[in-house]
Amino acid sequence: MNYAAVKYCDIANGLGCRSVLFVSGCRNHCEGCFQPETWDFGYGKPFDEALQQEILKSLEPDYIKGLTLLGGDPFEEENQKDLLPFIRKVKEKYPDKDIWAYTGYVFDEDLQPGGRKHTNDTDELINLIDILVDGPFVQELKDITLKFRGSSNQRVIDIKNTLEKGEIVLAME
Repeated sequence: MNYAAVKYCDIANGLGCRSVLFVSGCRNHCEGCFQPETWDFGYGKPFDEALQQEILKSLEPDYIKGLTLLGGDPFEEENQKDLLPFIRKVKEKYPDKDIWAYTGYVFDEDLQPGGRKHTNDTDELINLIDILVDGPFVQELKDITLKFRGSSNQRVIDIKNTLEKGEIVLAME
């Protein structure tokens, strides 16, 4: 897997001050995407052990609330496979830090068993995530007043409560 960028002390991609990993590779190709260069799976640099250790170190301070995954798309099959071992390390080392992920795929359609992006890694990866912002960006539904999403069709899902209740629980409207 390649990554496009890492941002430290980011406050735009989740609650609080966060470390943010922008992965490369996305097949959605949403019109109006703010980072079309990340559609290319070969864009950027390899997501190697040195970078993983750097990100883990960045999560150490108490003022860092957690990690955010976006891109590209973390839920492309190739990216899930490479992200899962890293996210396990994050949760093991920092169980109190939250993990947000953004995907252009729809949680209760594409990421469920039988869904087009469900793999052997999906369920565990979902279980390690706290908040999932799902759905493709739709230019016609763009709304700059929305928190942590670009278009009104996208949802900010509280994954833990969703899994417990068996129905979508939004973290915020």
